[in-house]
Amino acid sequence: MSGIVSYGSYIPKYRIKPEEIARIWGENPEHIKKGLYILSKSVPAPDEDTATIAVEAARNAVKRGRINVKDIGAIFVGSESHPYAVKPTATIVASALGVDFSLFSADYEFACKAGTAAIQNAKAMVDAGYIKLGMAIGSDTSQGAPGDALEYSASAGGTAIIIGKDNVIAEINHTLSVTSDTPDFWRREGQPYPTHGERFTGEPAYFKHVMSAAKLLMERANSEPGDYRYAVFHQPNGKFPSRAAKKLGFTEEQFKTGLLTPYIGNTYSGSMMTGLSAVLDEASPGDRILAVSFGSGAGSDAFDITVTEHIDDMERESASTIKQFLNNVEYVDYSIYAKFKKKIVFGGNLE
Repeated sequence: MSGIVSYGSYIPKYRIKPEEIARIWGENPEHIKKGLYILSKSVPAPDEDTATIAVEAARNAVKRGRINVKDIGAIFVGSESHPYAVKPTATIVASALGVDFSLFSADYEFACKAGTAAIQNAKAMVDAGYIKLGMAIGSDTSQGAPGDALEYSASAGGTAIIIGKDNVIAEINHTLSVTSDTPDFWRREGQPYPTHGERFTGEPAYFKHVMSAAKLLMERANSEPGDYRYAVFHQPNGKFPSRAAKKLGFTEEQFKTGLLTPYIGNTYSGSMMTGLSAVLDEASPGDRILAVSFGSGAGSDAFDITVTEHIDDMERESASTIKQFLNNVEYVDYSIYAKFKKKIVFGGNLE
């Protein structure tokens, strides 16, 4: 059976706290922290974007799994902040890794579930025998307009998942998707910041799709919440995934390992995948994982995963773990954050 043969993540070291953002806009920081359950969020450095984050995550996946890059037959990069409107991010990653010229590659878009859609397509190509290994990446430097609620959560980070049939560390037993035309969040061509439909964001969008996908997956897998050691959900904030997990019947013990948004914010396409990365850092053979992504517009991808004995053969600390990323932190104030995010650009003459 095909599944995950390696994985790698990257999270920028810079962070900003919600109270610093709230200070600028005159908001109550405690209201923000309690309402969104976000304690800090990651901030990309001036020389970091979706492509550089994807490259770092990909290199960590290759290193951790001791992957021969010549065996990679497809690279798909999911993001809603690709650095180019016309020019793929996937080719940049392929070139940085030194992957052969004979390669399937493409950029994916479906809001925050573009990376998990890439996992499904990589798995399909591996299962069909078209490729030996496929790499799926979810990477973003997400946007939030100054003063908007999204500014407290929109962050940066990414994860690469390599799919294959040999030395599988986590088998993908089942996967499925649910989709609908739900206008909860969008960004038109040429606009720097997204718009959100506010009242559509919760019940008709996130909760309907995430919970429907999870229930349908468990029905097809003939499983129930108690069968899983871990549960990971898309994390637009810290409250939504916790609420969805509890409503589905999962305990905090099951979802706390993969819940990263309180510490790094919402990495959009990297969100659920990076939570899964945190779980794989600690998982043991036989552990079963339920993982569900969500993308606005709207849809969810769900996965039933079982960790195999091959995970004990992997030197998981040969690449940076999620805990190491969480401990490597440098806080910035709003002015540095705005500079890094290019919310302010110097246009004068120094002479």
